[in-house]
Formats: sequence, C-alpha cells, structure tokens
Amino acid sequence: MSKESASPAAASRSVVLVGLMGAGKTTVGRRLATALNLPFVDADEEIEKAADRPVADIFSDFGEAAFRDGERRVIARLLEGEQSVIALGGGAFVNDETRKLVREKAVSIWLKADLDTLMERVSRRDTRPLLQTDNPRAVMAELMAKREAAYAEADIQIDGDQGPHSTAVARILEALGPLGYSVSDADD
Repeated sequence: MSKESASPAAASRSVVLVGLMGAGKTTVGRRLATALNLPFVDADEEIEKAADRPVADIFSDFGEAAFRDGERRVIARLLEGEQSVIALGGGAFVNDETRKLVREKAVSIWLKADLDTLMERVSRRDTRPLLQTDNPRAVMAELMAKREAAYAEADIQIDGDQGPHSTAVARILEALGPLGYSVSDADD
C-alpha cells in the first residue's frame, strides 16, 4: 500500500491528498487533519485568496495555463509552510514540478474513486470549470485516463469510493501509522 519506508522524518511532513475532482480530497482532508491534529488547507481556496477571485473566474478570464502556473506557486508556498494536511486540486499533481516538490516535502495520498462515484459527487455542484461541457462524463473519463499515471506516483493509494468518507480516513490513518504519524484522541 505504501511506497515510502518508515523514518523519523516522515511523520513531520505534510500530508497531501491528490486525485480527481469528486474523490473527496477536501472532505476527507478536513477529517484527516482533525485526526492527526494538524491544520487543513485546501489549495484551491488558497489560490482563490491569492488571486482574489474564484477558480472558475481565473479559468474563464486567464485560461487553464495561467491557473496552473498560479496553482504551482501556491502549492510550493504551502509546502514550505507549517506541517498540515493539504488537498490539491485535481490537476495539480499532474504538473511534474509540483509532483517533485510534493515528493520531496510531503507524503502524498491518491484518493481513488470510480467514474460513477466521481460523477455522482461532482453533479452536486456546478463550479467545476473543466466540466462545463455538453458531456461532463466523457470529460471526466478522459481526465481519469490522462491523470492516472501521475496519480499512481503518490506514496499511498486509498480506495475512496467504498463507503463513507470516514472509511477513507480510517484507511489513510492505517497507512500512515507505520510512517510514525500519531492520531489525536479527538473524535471525528
């Protein structure tokens, strides 16, 4: 399950959640941060703060390339900050530079989910710029195919489509245990 060997330094690193939109990175990330007694950071929210505009507006006003550039810089800043649980946007880990930086400074976890689960989850909100199309399912399937190889480079892979988010959190905590991460006594 884990590619990373246990070391004293591992447990002092941030935990970064990667995966497609709808995989549960933000929801799982908040619960995981509570369990690890760490702050939670949503990279997309930090990008919005830095740009002083919503992600959808950045996409429409400046294009995906400009968004990805800003995203890369914000993630680099977050990884230099205090240890935390960080949820990355779906395309962030595909960037070679970002993936390298995450590998150096954090433990990465790929929250995997099947297409049906992802589509059910993303259909709840219409704020996904890449899915503003006539066939969002086809776009999601294409994104899955394109991004899978990058996501597979994550240190840990967790099935996020079986059961409630608390199940994914429990699986992550089990995988992080051998790396020295300790769980807080707080209930989630």
